[in-house]
Order: sequence, then C-alpha cells, then structure tokens
Amino acid sequence: MNKLNVSMTESEKILLIDDDVELTSLIKQFLSMNGYQVEVEHNGEDAVKSILKYQPDLIVLDLMLPGVDGLTICRQARDDFSGPIIMLTALNDDIDEVTGLEVGADDYLCKPIKPRVLLAHIRAQLRRQSNLNKFSQQDIKTVNSGELIIDARKRIVTYQGLDISLTSAEFDLLWVLALNAGNIISRDQLHLEIFRLEFDGFDRSIDLRISRLRKKLGDDPKEPQIIKTIRNKGYLLAN
Repeated sequence: MNKLNVSMTESEKILLIDDDVELTSLIKQFLSMNGYQVEVEHNGEDAVKSILKYQPDLIVLDLMLPGVDGLTICRQARDDFSGPIIMLTALNDDIDEVTGLEVGADDYLCKPIKPRVLLAHIRAQLRRQSNLNKFSQQDIKTVNSGELIIDARKRIVTYQGLDISLTSAEFDLLWVLALNAGNIISRDQLHLEIFRLEFDGFDRSIDLRISRLRKKLGDDPKEPQIIKTIRNKGYLLAN
C-alpha cells in the first residue's frame, strides 16, 4: 500500500512554510510517509526564495510568521507560483479568511489541524488541479470575440495579445466559465464544479475569485463586459 502511494505521488512536492518546528516536523514525517516530497521553511523572510528554489506543486503556508506574514508571502509568491496554496492560521476570524482568498490562497484551514485532515485537503487540491489539466476534447478556448484565449494544457491565458498571470484557482474558475461561454452558470454550479461541494449560500470564494479575474483582465467591476453578473442567476463569460 505504501509503495503504491509513493509511486502515485513521487513527483509531487510540498513546501511547508511555518515557524512551528515541532508541528512542521510532524507534518513532514506524515506527508513523507504518504509519498510526498516535503521541504520546510521556518522564516517568512526566506519564504519566497524557498518557493523559487524548490518549485513545489503545493504550498502549506502559515499566516503568522517571523519576518514577513503569510498574507504578504502569498501575495508576493503569486507573481511566479500558480499552484495551490493552503493557508493555516490559529486565528478563527472570517476577515482573515476573506483576505487570504483575495491575495490568492486556494484553501484555508484553522489550527490546530490534524495531519490526516491536512492530507485530505492537499490531495483534494492536487486532484482538482490534475483533473482540470486533463481535457480529452478541446484544450484551447477562444472567447470574448477572439480576444480571450485560454490554453488548458499549458494553463496559459492571453487577453488582447497580453499574457495574464492567474493563480491555479483563478484559472480553474475561468476555464469552467469558458466551457460555458455565452451561457449563465450559477454560483451553485460553479461551487460544485470547482470545489465538489454544494454551495451553502455564505461562501464568498467564488465572488472573490471573479473579482480578481475581472481586475486582471481589466474588466470594469461596475459595468463588466467580459465576466458579467446576471442578477439572481449567476455569471456569464461573454462569447
């Protein structure tokens, strides 16, 4: 069983960024036993350098760090890193969660966290990214009168000839919208497609990612022409 796990995940690298030496040692040992390559960084000031050095597939990032806080690291890392980021915090505060999602986090967990729970979230994030990387039919979508081009295989987005840098979560959302271009897709549908979970009516993560996509595409949030809000129904990506 262990050999099977190792063979399935041997190319997947996890970077833990947390100043809790005891916790990171425990998590590293547990994730390594489950077949992942794990690197650890304890200092916030060196976190971005470590991301560039190790080129991880996924990052587990603590909110409170010495030197530089997790939110700042997440924001800075998104210039070069598009993979999943799971943010950890000991603070049970909705404002922190919203802020984390706004700066590019894909998932948000409160400490204390059980290693098995973290493992489940890591697997879910990596599986989501892997599944959305595999498209048997059309790998490239051209929408918005040909100005927006989305390459699912290479995970590249260009708009009006310019490359648009997106996080993994932002790309996934844009791809789902592109597959339904010209049609309204509800928040419930988006939430189920992206997270494999029913929408509870309160989760703002889809709305926050729509807002970030609009900003990066230069879409006027007051009168958007690319990703339109259809009142009481959902969103529509202009075809």
